[in-house]
Amino acid sequence: MAELARRLGVPDAVVIGLGSMLGAGVFVVFAPAAAAAGGAGLLVALAVAGFIAFCNATSSARLAARYPESGGTYVYGRERLHPFAGFLAGWGFVIGKTASCAAMSLTIGAYLWPERARLVAVLAVVAVTAVNLRGVGRTATATRVLVGLVLAVLAVVAVTGAPHVEPARLAGFADTGVRGVLTAAGLLFFAFAGYARIATLGEEVREPDRTIPRAVPLALGVVLAIYLLLAVVALGVLGQPRLAASTAPLAEAVSAAGLPGLTWLVRAGATVAVTGVLLSLLAGVGRTTLAMARRRDLPSALAAVHPRYRVPHRAELAVAAVVIVVVSLADVRGAIGFSSCTVLVYYAIANASALTLGRDPARKLPVQLLAALGLVGCLLLAVNLPPASTLAGFGVLALGALWYALRHATRAT
Repeated sequence: MAELARRLGVPDAVVIGLGSMLGAGVFVVFAPAAAAAGGAGLLVALAVAGFIAFCNATSSARLAARYPESGGTYVYGRERLHPFAGFLAGWGFVIGKTASCAAMSLTIGAYLWPERARLVAVLAVVAVTAVNLRGVGRTATATRVLVGLVLAVLAVVAVTGAPHVEPARLAGFADTGVRGVLTAAGLLFFAFAGYARIATLGEEVREPDRTIPRAVPLALGVVLAIYLLLAVVALGVLGQPRLAASTAPLAEAVSAAGLPGLTWLVRAGATVAVTGVLLSLLAGVGRTTLAMARRRDLPSALAAVHPRYRVPHRAELAVAAVVIVVVSLADVRGAIGFSSCTVLVYYAIANASALTLGRDPARKLPVQLLAALGLVGCLLLAVNLPPASTLAGFGVLALGALWYALRHATRAT
C-alpha cells in the first residue's frame, strides 16, 4: 500500500491548524451565535465551545500519536471501539465537512462578487484543489502565507475597534437562557473544528508522537485567544442586536468605529481567511476519504496516491467534484449547523476511543476526565443545535448506518 510522505514539523502542523480554524468563527459564526445566546451569552458560549474543543484536542492528540496515519477518528474508532464506530465517524466527517467546504466556497463568492457568488465559489474550489494536488508541503506553505495575512487584518480590526468598546453592550442573555448558550456553543464549535486537520494529516507529520500532541493545543490556544478578543470587540462596538443581524460583523465594526475606509481591507481579509479554511478543509476531507477507501468503506479506487506528489489525488478530486455540485445546485443555508452536528458526533466517538487508552502517567492533565467531559459535551451541544440542523445531521448519519448494515449483510450472504 502506497504511503504519504512525512514532511510536516510542529510549525507546519500549527499553521495548518490555524489556517483551518481562523476565518469560520470570525467571519461567519459570531452573528448567529449572538442571536441565539445574547451578549454575555455569546462570550459564555465561546468559552464553553473552547473548553469542549480542548477536551477533544487532548483526546485527538493522544490517539493521533498512537495511530499516526491518515483518517483521524475514522481510524481511532475502528481500532479502539468497533469498525462501525469508525465508519460512523468517517461518514459524519466526510459529509459534514463537504457541507462546510460548500459553505466556505459560497462565502468567498459573497465577499468577492455577490452577484456571481456561485461562479466565484466554483472557481475557488478548483484553485484550492489544484494547490492541494501539488502536495502537502505546498499546502503548508500556502496556508502559512494566508495565516500571516489574516492575522494582520484581524489585528487592524482589534486595534481599530478596541477604543470604541462599550462594556454595557457585553451584558445580557437571550430569553432561551441555558439552551440558547448551548445552541450558540454548538454553532461556535464549527469555528474550532479545524484542529482535527492536524490529526487527519497524521501520516504526513514527522515524529507524530511528539509533533501532534504539541501542535494541536498550540493551534487551539492561539485561536481561542483571538476569538475572545474579536468577540469582545464586535459585541462591544455593535451591540448584540446589530451583531446578530450583521452579515459581515467585523467589517461593520470597523465602519461603526469611524473608519469605513478600512471596510474593503476587512472584506479582503475575510476572503483570504476563508480561502485558508477551504485549503486545509479539502485536504483533510480528502485524506479521510483515502483512509475509508483503503478499508473499502468507500470505493477502493479512491485509495490511490499520486506517484510523484504523494497525495490522495483521486479522493481529493472526488471531494472537490461533490463540493462543486453542492455549490452549483443547492442552498447551503444551515450548512454550519449541519456540519457542527455531524462533527460533534465525530468528536464524541474520538473521546469514547480515548477513554479506552486508560490513564497516561506521562501527562499531568487528567486525560480520562477530559475525554469523558468531551464525550458528554459533544452530545449535549449536538442535540441543542437548531432543530433543523440536528434532524438533518442525525438523519444523514442514520442513512450512513443503514448503508453500512446493508453492505455487511450483503457480504455475509
